Amino acid sequence: MKVHVCTFGCSSSQASAEIMRAIIMGKGHTLVPEIDPADVVVINTCTVKYATEQKILHIIQETGDAGKDVIVTGCMPEVQLEDILERNPQAHILGVNSVSRIGELLDSLGAAGDENRRMQIFLDQPEGFQDVPRIRYNPNIHICQLSQGCNYSCSYCIVSVARGKLRSFGPEEIVADIKRAVSEGCREIWLSSQDNAQYGTDRHGSGREVLLPKLLGMICEVPGQFRVRVGMMNPFSVLPILDDLLGAFDNEKVYKLLHLPVQSASAEVLRAMDRYHSIEEANHVIRQFRSRFEGLTLFTDMIVGFPGESEEDFNKSVRWVEQFRPDKVNISRYTPRPRTKAWDFHNTDSRILVRRSGELHTVCRSIKFASKNKMIGWEGNVFLSKEAKRQGMMARTDSYLPVVIPQCGLEPGVTCRVHIYDTTPGYFLGRLSQSPYGT
Repeated sequence: MKVHVCTFGCSSSQASAEIMRAIIMGKGHTLVPEIDPADVVVINTCTVKYATEQKILHIIQETGDAGKDVIVTGCMPEVQLEDILERNPQAHILGVNSVSRIGELLDSLGAAGDENRRMQIFLDQPEGFQDVPRIRYNPNIHICQLSQGCNYSCSYCIVSVARGKLRSFGPEEIVADIKRAVSEGCREIWLSSQDNAQYGTDRHGSGREVLLPKLLGMICEVPGQFRVRVGMMNPFSVLPILDDLLGAFDNEKVYKLLHLPVQSASAEVLRAMDRYHSIEEANHVIRQFRSRFEGLTLFTDMIVGFPGESEEDFNKSVRWVEQFRPDKVNISRYTPRPRTKAWDFHNTDSRILVRRSGELHTVCRSIKFASKNKMIGWEGNVFLSKEAKRQGMMARTDSYLPVVIPQCGLEPGVTCRVHIYDTTPGYFLGRLSQSPYGT
């Protein structure tokens, strides 16, 4: 059969798609890059935002109406199964923990007499996420999922409902997974989960707990030339392990990148969001990282227009961005999600959402432009991680800033020295200023 896999959402969702692609190919089916020629369409869903949800539901219905077999997996089946089946009553379902079972579902579709039997597979525990074959979207990047789920329930977050309570994968499984990836040529390892700093806390008191700082040490001991990108960590999860985490980030294999979602700088809004941290605690984490690592790259997330957010609450967030000057801000206009506490809150007028989002985007663009221009003329070491989309190589500074070297005949995994001579909206442009080393 010809199978198309379309994926929405986070890097964990992308990792699931890579696992499914390998299983599909292993079963002798053909992966096709578009929906039209496919016999079967696998839709790997995300339900964080209303607009994305509506786009996915449209594809589910349209693809079914075209007479194709549809398999829906990811977060949506866990929380919006009725919505899926309303759009396509014949859709087959794989729960978020069940992606490794896609081969069984495809076998059933190919069996004689099963044309009208809808299949549905939900597993209570995640299965088949570590040390398994992948067909990666980028052969130089490996996404390692550390855990499934979250032990906190922010009032707006549907992901914690969809993925359940935290279940950390074993550290030995994770290390084996990364060893395999490095042996297959991956030079950049992305550590992904709903909150990386929660890793191992579900095993507390078992005598088996390994928390994120220790896990990072184990990963960095894996032989080979690679770098580690630690994904999103919530402030309230970082605080208990802060000192040890700073020590783990000292390792040269770990990018000096901190992705710390603040969501709002207003104490009142943070309480309504059930965020479990104060803005002062988030500030403390950032200051500790910045004092330890010069040139640290800071990513954060902000929600504008959360129910009850006043103009002064919003202005506090704007002033916070102007003060801390993050390198990247993921800005979301609040939309209510079903089965969350905030679903019943009184929503902010949509016109206010649009205006506040636009104002914050303007501030962030100004900060980013000024920050990027300061890098012109910089010279330092970079790590070659993958081929650039157009020409040359994509490199990363120690703090994960992207540098494209157009004239570069080197391979991923090499450390070299570059001079940054220009910038674009998405990356810097550099030229080699010294022979490579560290191969």
